[in-house]
Amino acid sequence: MPKPIAEALDTLRGSFGGSLLRSGDPGYEDARKVHNGMVDKRPAVVARCRGVADIVDAIRFARDTGLQVAVRGGGHNVAGRATINDGLVIDLSPMKGIHVDPKAGVVRAQGGVTWGEYNRETQLHGLATTGGVVASTGIAGLTLGGGLGWLMGKHGLAIDNLLSVEVVTAAGQVLTASADEHADLFWALRGGGGNFGVAASLTYRAVPVGPMITGGLLAHSFPNARDMLRCYRDATAASPDELTVFAALLHGPDGSKMSGMIACHCGTLPDGEAATGRIKSFGTPVMDALGPMPYSALNSMLDDGYPRGALNYWKSSFLGALTDDVIDALIARYQDCPSPMTQIVIEHMHGAAARIGATDTAFPHRTEGYNLLVLGQWMDPADSARCTAWVKDTYEAMQPFMAHGRYVNYLAEDETDAGGSAYGPNHARLRRIKTQYDPDNFFRMNQNIEPA
Repeated sequence: MPKPIAEALDTLRGSFGGSLLRSGDPGYEDARKVHNGMVDKRPAVVARCRGVADIVDAIRFARDTGLQVAVRGGGHNVAGRATINDGLVIDLSPMKGIHVDPKAGVVRAQGGVTWGEYNRETQLHGLATTGGVVASTGIAGLTLGGGLGWLMGKHGLAIDNLLSVEVVTAAGQVLTASADEHADLFWALRGGGGNFGVAASLTYRAVPVGPMITGGLLAHSFPNARDMLRCYRDATAASPDELTVFAALLHGPDGSKMSGMIACHCGTLPDGEAATGRIKSFGTPVMDALGPMPYSALNSMLDDGYPRGALNYWKSSFLGALTDDVIDALIARYQDCPSPMTQIVIEHMHGAAARIGATDTAFPHRTEGYNLLVLGQWMDPADSARCTAWVKDTYEAMQPFMAHGRYVNYLAEDETDAGGSAYGPNHARLRRIKTQYDPDNFFRMNQNIEPA
C-alpha cells in the first residue's frame, strides 16, 4: 500500500540534503519548468538533490509513495521528459561538481553540470570533450543519448569519450559502469538514454583543444541558399576529421531569411584556415564571423538563438544523402516558415564518430552522412498550432529522402521510438539489459526501452 505523500515527505526531510518542493513552495514554479516552453507540467514533488545519497533517498521515496519518476539534468530535452505531471522529479541541477585531472586527461563531472560549465573548467587546462553546441545543455542527457558536437569528427561523440558512469539504479544501488565493471550496463548507457538509472556523475576523457580554434558563422542571402548548400555538401564530403560543419536555413537579426554554415576546426590555426578556405571563399557572405576564436566562445555562440522558455517542436531523421533534390525540397519548405526563430539544420556526421561499429555502443548511427533537424521555435502560444503543423508537414514532405535512423535526443514529446529507428540493431540487447537493471520499468519517463 503506497504511503501518503505528506507522511513520506516528513520522513524524507529528516535526511535529505537538498530541497523538496511542492506546489506553492518558494522556488517550485521555476523548478518545475524545463527549457522548452511548450512543456507545462506540474510534478507532485521536485527533489533537488545535492548528492548521491539524496538520489537514493528520492528513489526510495518514489517507491514508497508509488509516484512515477522523471530525472532532470539540464532540462534541455525537447520532449520535456525531464518533468512529469503528478509525479516526482529527481532534479540534479544543484549537483555541479567538476574535477579535472589535466595530467591524466580525465574529467569527472556530476549530473547537473551543463556543457558551458564543463568547458569553462576544462579550457583552463586547454582540454575539451565532445559536447553540446548550446552551453546551457546538460552533460548527462546529451551524453546518454549519444552526444553530437563540434569535436565529433576528430574525437567521436560524447559517449565515445565516456570512461565511466556512477549510476543509481531503480533498486537504489550505486554502481560504477565502465569497460571493467558492469560492462553491459556501460554499453547500454552509451546511447540508451535515461532508461537504466540516474547518472549521478560521468567521467570523460578530455583531449587538448584550443583554447583558440578556427570557428564561427558564415551567412549568405536566402536566394543563394541552393548554391551554398551544394558548396556545403562538396566541402563536407572532403572534410578532415578536425573540421565539423553544420548548415542551416534560418533568419537574420532583421527577420530576413538567410542560409548559413557554422564550422569548428579543432586543430592548429594555420590548418584551420586552410581547411575552412573552401566554405569561406564561397560567394559573398552577408556575415563572416569565421576565424580564430576561443573554443568556449564557439560553444556559447548559438545560446541567444535558443532562449529558455521559447516554445519548441522538433522532428528529425538522418538523410539518405544530401542530393540536389533534397536541397531544393528544403528551400521550398522554408519559403513558408512561420516563425523567424524556426530553422532547418543539417548536421554532418563523419570521421571518428563514423568509424565505430553500429553495435559497439548502444548508439547505432555510425554511417557518414547528414542528420536533418526541422527545428520549430517561437514565443507566442497563439502560434503553436501553425508552427507545429509546419514542422510536421515539412518532415512529412522530406520522408522520401530519409534514412531509417533517428537521433533519440531529438524525438518530440508526441513521438516514441516506433520501429526501433533510434536504437536500431541494438534494441533487443537494450531490452535484455533493461530487464536486468530495471525489470519493473521504473525509469520510463524517457524514450522508453521496455524490459524484454
